[in-house]
Parts: sequence; structure tokens; C-alpha cells
Amino acid sequence: MKQVWITRRGGPEVLQVREAPDPEPAAGEVRIRVEASGVNFADVLARMGLYPDAPPLPTVVGYEVAGVIDRVGKDVQGFREGDRVGALTRFGGYADVVCVSPTQVSPLPDTLSFQKAAAIPVNYLTAWIMLVHLGCVREGDRVLVQAVAGGVGQAAVQICRWRGAEVIGTASAGKHERLREMGVAHCIDYRTQDFEAEVKRITGGNGVDIALDAVGGESFAKSYRSLAHLGRLYVFGVSSFAPGKRRSIPAAVRGLWNMPRFSPIPMMNRNRGVHGVNLGHLWKRVDLLKRMQSEIMERVQDGTFDPVVDRVFPLEQAADAHAWIQDRKNFGKVLLGGGSA
Repeated sequence: MKQVWITRRGGPEVLQVREAPDPEPAAGEVRIRVEASGVNFADVLARMGLYPDAPPLPTVVGYEVAGVIDRVGKDVQGFREGDRVGALTRFGGYADVVCVSPTQVSPLPDTLSFQKAAAIPVNYLTAWIMLVHLGCVREGDRVLVQAVAGGVGQAAVQICRWRGAEVIGTASAGKHERLREMGVAHCIDYRTQDFEAEVKRITGGNGVDIALDAVGGESFAKSYRSLAHLGRLYVFGVSSFAPGKRRSIPAAVRGLWNMPRFSPIPMMNRNRGVHGVNLGHLWKRVDLLKRMQSEIMERVQDGTFDPVVDRVFPLEQAADAHAWIQDRKNFGKVLLGGGSA
């Protein structure tokens, strides 16, 4: 099999494809021939040495795959060879073969491509947790989505459209026309506009009901100040800690220094809330994740949700995939692999 390894901390060039024997599934595991693997910003942070949850280097990262089961371990029920499946992987997904527990696997309808399937688990589960499970987003809500053109952002737009909520999104100006076509009511150019001031203008000073922010640093404070009464801020990343291709200690320190401190008494007086979300720390909530994944797949099958795939890079071009994301060129999900059927 082929795997993409982070060989050492550094820029995209430290990613290296290595060959290894195909793994054999242990008892209670299935083996998947991977057609597509998801690329997430957490993988970028791991490469830069800024993701504390990542295994020690050198390592293989990757949280999600889609492909075909080609071997079933002892005592596995409910899956067989030839099944088309998607799966969450607790690292190791940057590979063309993986072995995982069936609890992490979901069957795929024949009508869903492997590419779209690999774009679902991390992005849609993250957005679902924030907007549906915790946020109770409803018709008429106004939702601020930072980096709305990214993978989680696009999943959030579709969930809001399904629930009848209005989206205010931040993205570079070149993406605004397409975002409006996809249902974003108000687009803010984060490069030239102050999103806090724009939210205040758009909402007539009332603020938003929900804000989703994976930028970190000062952005968390501004998103919090953009909330209406009973507003909820969900924080799920710190992309501002990685402004360049290599780790910058000053940038990380600056991001930490600019992080707001939320005090309970002011939150009570302002009727606001803040909640952190990290899908990687929910691995033990198997039943919860399976239930949410099942609900998401129902919406995919009936056409309510349609995963947006930006580009698919071969495993050998994983470095280009990381650079593409860090240059903020993607609109939707970036994948490794190439499968589509």
C-alpha cells in the first residue's frame, strides 16, 4: 500500500509517499481499499507541529476515507467484502488501504461517489454538532460562518438552508458570486472589510443568533461581540496560528495572546454562550456519531445536502493539496486519491 507520511515538522515538502505491506485486519476490523481521503486543516497544523492531538512524528494523518471493503476480520457483523463504505479514521487516512473498526464505518448508497462520500464525515459532523445538536438552528436565525467557502463552511450553508436560516459568510471577494448562488445571503470580504462592523450593519445592530469560527485569536472576540441576545458562538479551530507554510512561533504566540477570556457573569448579563467543538475528542461517543452520520446520510440521499468537492490530488501530490488549502484557493472539500465511482 501507499501512505503519505509527515516525515518531520515543516512546510508541505515534508510530506512523503512511502510503500508498505498491505495491513491485515485484526479481529473486529474491516480492511478498506481507499478511493478518496479527506484533507483537513488539522492535518496542516499537525504537519507544522501545531496540533497537540497528532501522534509523534513521523506519522500518517487523515480523519476520513471512502472506498470498498476487500477483507473482513473475524467476528465482524454487518459488513462483507465488496461493500462500498465511508469511514472515520483516528489518523492513518492518508493511505490507499486502511483497517478500521466497523463502528467507524457507514455504508454508501450506489448513487454517491467516493469523492463526495469522503467529503462528508469531518465537515458535516462538525457543522451538524454546532448547528443542529448544540445550536438548534431554526427558521429565521441569522448565522455568521467564517471561511464559508471551506469544507465545514459549505456543510454549514446547506444545513442552514435546510433549516431556513440566513447565512452571513466571510470569504475572499473572488468567491462571493458563487457563494450567493449557493444561498449565502450576505458575503463579507475578510481581506478588505471588518466583519464585525459589517455584521452590525447587516443586522441593524441586533447581531447574529449563531457564529461559527475556526480562525482563532482576535476573531473569536469579534465573533462573540457580533452575537445577538441568546446568541451562541462555536469555536472549532485556530487557522490564524498558521499564516504561512511553516510554523511561526510569533504567530502562534500572537494568536494565543489575542484569544479572548470569557467570563461567566458578563455572559449571563448579555445572554450569550460559547462552546468549543473538537470532533477528534468524540471518538468514544460511537452511538452519537453513528446516529448523526445516519441523519446526515438521509439528507444526502434525498438531495438536501450535496457535498462540494473542490479538487482531488493524487497521494503523490499531497504537498500540493496542503499548499492549496493554505493559500485559501479551495471552494469546498480537498481530497487525496482520485476515485469517483
